[in-house]
Amino acid sequence: MQPKPLLITQGARRRCCRVDNGKMLVLRWPSFRRPLDVLFLAACILLTADVLVPEIWGHGKTKDYPLWFWAGQQILHGGDLYPKGSNEGFAFLYPPLSAILLAIPSIFGKIPLYLGLCLLNVAAWWMTAQLSNAMTGSGRRPDPWLEALPGIVTITFVFDMFDLGQPNLVLLVMMLLGFLWLWQGREWLSGSMFALAAAIKVFPVAVLPYLLWRRRWASATSMVAFLGIFLFLVPAPIRGFERNVSELTTWYRGMVGSNSEQGFGQRDAQNWSWVNQSIIAVTHRLVRPVNYNQIDPAKPAQYMNVADLDYKTANAIVLAVFAAIGLGFIAIIPARAKMTPRSTAEEVGILFCLMTIASPLARQYYFVWLFFPITVLFQRAAFDPRPRARAMTRWALGASFALMALSLPIFPKILQAIGNNLAATFVMIAALAWHIRHPPPASDPHSAAPPEKI
Repeated sequence: MQPKPLLITQGARRRCCRVDNGKMLVLRWPSFRRPLDVLFLAACILLTADVLVPEIWGHGKTKDYPLWFWAGQQILHGGDLYPKGSNEGFAFLYPPLSAILLAIPSIFGKIPLYLGLCLLNVAAWWMTAQLSNAMTGSGRRPDPWLEALPGIVTITFVFDMFDLGQPNLVLLVMMLLGFLWLWQGREWLSGSMFALAAAIKVFPVAVLPYLLWRRRWASATSMVAFLGIFLFLVPAPIRGFERNVSELTTWYRGMVGSNSEQGFGQRDAQNWSWVNQSIIAVTHRLVRPVNYNQIDPAKPAQYMNVADLDYKTANAIVLAVFAAIGLGFIAIIPARAKMTPRSTAEEVGILFCLMTIASPLARQYYFVWLFFPITVLFQRAAFDPRPRARAMTRWALGASFALMALSLPIFPKILQAIGNNLAATFVMIAALAWHIRHPPPASDPHSAAPPEKI
């Protein structure tokens, strides 16, 4: 007997944010009665200790944490976030809003800031798992092991979130909440959440073309409006309107408007090297002689190009690849009238994959955004009524995990330069696309739903 969804009454709607086939399901807190929840809490304690122990008893936590404290202190003391000289490199790569958000916990010192960031990642990790399992469109409640599997297989990406202090996991849960509200018909709320994610770290702005293509006019309008609010109005009382506009202009020129053969976005050596597995970086490494070892000048130059094209031609190839992927995505997704909870989850899973690899920079930790696509595929592998579909999905997951494992230190860096995570992402995209184009029989109760439920 298959487990039934846990339904609740309309009066309890405020305590819920889990949707499947248009029905509300309860989000739950971690429980000490569940062994896997205890394992989750233990992992969170260890990951938080990785941040706090060096700061309290060692020589201080490194990676991005000191930079976040510096940015918060700059806001508190009225200092500059970006250098005034056009040739000087940026230390802080994010828009001013991010520094303002960091300033609040920075008031209390480094340890409260670091602890606050860790707790934010803990909450984001838990909520990502809850929302991802709820938004797959399967209409089934997974058993504890199936619910926990996506978090287990992406643990290395989550470790990077804690160790480096990066916000990508928090951005992921923001995007999931945005789509949850979009599916609930709360389009203005969804747009505000998409805008907040994009105002913190730019690459989530790629969701806007999708909203426009799907004619989600209210959500798209809300996103644009709130982007203006977050970028221009919120910092103005703190930084001053003119100073904030000046800082935004400096940031835009240095980050978005800066690209050349040497690199882009203030981190030239990193962006062309093996650590970046975006479509842009891998394509350039394949078609022109780019030293993928340039992140470490002490090591000899190494190349993997199969052609010797110039920078302009390489960019033209990148644009052609993006155009082909975009047209392919449009061709795969169903018309709005034919959307179902299943196909919508698969469609958004592909969107998250594409947003990850289409970003100019896609370092190892960026691939934490595969959490949702992986969850969708796990539930298709478990719940699809067709044995062959389940087997195909399991093979796709196995191939993806094998490719991602090539990032382990025991393997040569050229495998990452070639794009092992990029290849794994394309395997997931192919599996999700197959499910969209080959839905279960209409007799399956979760394969169809009225369009207004989507």
